[in-house]
Amino acid sequence: MNNLWLVIGLALLPGLGNLAGGMVAEFVRTTPRLLNLALHAASGIVIGVVAIELMPEALDNLAGWWIAVSFAAGGAAYVGAETLIERVTSGGGRGGSPMWMIYVAVAVDLSGDGLMIGSGSAVATSLAIVLAAGQVLADFPEGYSVVANLREKKVSRGRRILVSLSFPLYCIGAALIAWFLLRNAPDAAKYVALSFVAGLLTVAAVEDMLEEAHEAAGDTRSSTLAFVCGFALFALVSAGLSSLLGKDGSPGGGTAGISTLKDQMIYAS
Repeated sequence: MNNLWLVIGLALLPGLGNLAGGMVAEFVRTTPRLLNLALHAASGIVIGVVAIELMPEALDNLAGWWIAVSFAAGGAAYVGAETLIERVTSGGGRGGSPMWMIYVAVAVDLSGDGLMIGSGSAVATSLAIVLAAGQVLADFPEGYSVVANLREKKVSRGRRILVSLSFPLYCIGAALIAWFLLRNAPDAAKYVALSFVAGLLTVAAVEDMLEEAHEAAGDTRSSTLAFVCGFALFALVSAGLSSLLGKDGSPGGGTAGISTLKDQMIYAS
């Protein structure tokens, strides 16, 4: 039961990060340039999550062909979801459809965050904590961009706030589904799930966040630096949290594997 509440608490964090970013966009004047920088930073953070935490775990525990298949399946799932969203929203022929396109896209993204946290919790608590922290950092600028876009489309403030408040529900729901399905599953299934989520997040960062950033404003050297800083920020957070949790602080250190090795040494002694 304690693990259940921990999963719920960790899954709340990305949604709250999204909400906090949205509230900043509500009360602070936004500009296309600021939106471009925020989305580049978010993309860098998401790529950092994949490169520093998710893929090293998969590489340490899965055969290469499993990683290839599950990563490709995650990317294809995101593309399929986007295609479905576009078909559903384009058929309405009403001015509100762009708003729902944004809403559903972010809901899908937060559901992916939930799957990642639930899968990570099934592997190791320390991994789930680091992943949740990374997604808080990424979802803050994403929430900012969502509300900024809705403000541009003249959506009422009350409706914008309701949209932001609903986002944590998707993350919690997906995290609980993943955790219940994987907590007693074979280890291979857990790492396949992490690789699947890595594919989903990579496509989201490269094809969705960066595309939206380019639409907001043209790229500059500052945009590139924002991307790099986002990646570096997550690397520092990952190392700091790993050190705080008593694990090896090096990026991609394989927190779950280290924890298991320590347990084996304790039992052996």
